[in-house]
Amino acid sequence: MQLPEVLGEPIRFVLNWGRRYSLWVFNFGLACCAIEFIATSMGRHDFIRLGVIPFAHGPRQADLMVVSGTVTDKMAPAIKRLYDQMPEPKYVISFGACSNCGGPYWDSYSVTKGVDQIIPVDVYVPGCPPRPEALLHGILRLQDKIAAERSGPGGVSRPDPLAAPAGEVPAPPAGGLTAPLVRPPEA
Repeated sequence: MQLPEVLGEPIRFVLNWGRRYSLWVFNFGLACCAIEFIATSMGRHDFIRLGVIPFAHGPRQADLMVVSGTVTDKMAPAIKRLYDQMPEPKYVISFGACSNCGGPYWDSYSVTKGVDQIIPVDVYVPGCPPRPEALLHGILRLQDKIAAERSGPGGVSRPDPLAAPAGEVPAPPAGGLTAPLVRPPEA
């Protein structure tokens, strides 16, 4: 019998409640959207009131990675390496048009067409740059997903997009995370 089956609903609720309201954020700011992330953490919007602690010391202390800005092909291995260093369960928010699908630079030879080609993304926040309220909405959607997880102490298992055979996109986990906030446009 697997551990998530052994745990009762009250234990699962407490684990998900703790994950939901104590998200340590690792901001991977690459361009102008990173400024909007900083604005969201300031007094006017203050996402600390939602249980989100900005500016984790590094990826090993973070639960949530916010990728904001243009992801270049040269930066992609660094994003993957930092994502791999995060402990389970780990979550990703793609913040802004550039990290969602390449944004205005989508046709450049050196721009990755979305961070979801490198690491699994839980929530997409659209905009160029998105308003701080959009990031707050994305965080609330992520917290709703975390509350609905059917996981145990180890979190939710996720497919690795780089481990899939060439040309195939791995299927999302059955019964796991729900649909993202907004899907990026097809290239």
